[in-house]
Amino acid sequence: MTHQDTTPEAVAHQASADSTTGTPGSLSAAPAVPRASADPAKWGRVDADGTVYVFTGDGERAVGSWQAGEPSEGLAHFARRFDDLLTEVELLETRINTRAGDPKQTLTSAKHLREGLDDAAVVGDLRSLVARVEHVVARAEHAVEQEKQERERARAELIAHKEALVEEAEQIAAESTQWKAAGDRLREIAEEWKTLRKVDRKTEDRLWRRFAKARDAFSRRRGSHFAELDRQRAAAKARKQELVEEAESLTESTDWAGTASRYKQLMAEWKAAGRAPKDSDEALWQRFRAAQDRFFKRRSEAFAERDAEYAANAKLKEELLAEAERIDPDADLKAAQAQLQQIQQRWDEIGRVPRDRVRELEGRLRAVVDRVRSAAEAQWRRTDPQAQARVEQFRERVEQFEAQAKKARAAGDERRAEEAEQLAAQWREWLATAEQALATR
Repeated sequence: MTHQDTTPEAVAHQASADSTTGTPGSLSAAPAVPRASADPAKWGRVDADGTVYVFTGDGERAVGSWQAGEPSEGLAHFARRFDDLLTEVELLETRINTRAGDPKQTLTSAKHLREGLDDAAVVGDLRSLVARVEHVVARAEHAVEQEKQERERARAELIAHKEALVEEAEQIAAESTQWKAAGDRLREIAEEWKTLRKVDRKTEDRLWRRFAKARDAFSRRRGSHFAELDRQRAAAKARKQELVEEAESLTESTDWAGTASRYKQLMAEWKAAGRAPKDSDEALWQRFRAAQDRFFKRRSEAFAERDAEYAANAKLKEELLAEAERIDPDADLKAAQAQLQQIQQRWDEIGRVPRDRVRELEGRLRAVVDRVRSAAEAQWRRTDPQAQARVEQFRERVEQFEAQAKKARAAGDERRAEEAEQLAAQWREWLATAEQALATR
């Protein structure tokens, strides 16, 4: 029978080997430990006088005496006690895995188990159980350290959170002019502060004094603001009364553009005046709006009459356009120009049209003007003496270089003949372009 080595050196070696397979967070996987009750005879024996032994790496160790029955029952009894120890270890592992209970208490229990294993009156795989307990101790130590770090991190986060609240309160106290929203936010900060855990008393007192100071500063600044606001509202009331009186004096004006512009300025001045006391601000505004509405209603009526006149003008210009678009400058250019001039004169005499028709109508007349102008320009280009002279000049240059090429080839100078032919070809292209331009005029 092969016995497992449970010496401290062997256990330490196995724990070291196990730890190489894990990560800093999870350590190594827990060593497997078989339950002794499944095969007690594998892990111990009972001698003739009833002494019960457990097998160890150094041989065997007496763990008790059995006189009450068969030796196999004695082994089974001590094997169950081994399984009870294993169950305790598994429970400790579960507490670590589920983060249940205090890690320090778990560590204390694991160490207590480890201290009692050397003399434990049990029969089972002690070597594996020792390694399993060492693993639990390591896991518990890691959990204790992790909890310590988490507490320190939580404390640091709590302090940072409270400092952020204080800094927000200080910023509100120094800058905010949103008085209601800022006051509500300061109350929210105070309520939130009550829900937070306390840190050490020195830090807690220091941060709370900063918050209270910021809240007091905000209250003083808000009080000063509303006192000044009352003074400003009294001045705004007087200014708005002046604006209302001027607005009412303009209601019967017929200077549509100038008065509309002044009303626009009055509105800007009204906004710049600020708010009057609530009981008078609305009444003043109603008078101001009534004056504006009276003027703009009169202007709208006047503009409606004007629009009707402009619509009639547009109809007359459409009739002129129908006449203008029948002009044929190719048939008789001079007659077309004279007719167009008469149409343009009548066009101006008709007067304005609706703004949304201007581009359309002017565009159609411009197209007729462009067509007549293009016909006149084309006629002038066809009779342009400079264009004729340019064609003759290009033709002479072509003939000149062709003659030079012929002469050079007759003299046996092939290089000069090719150069002259290339120049003649270039001038021939220019001649063709000039002739084509003249033909299209």
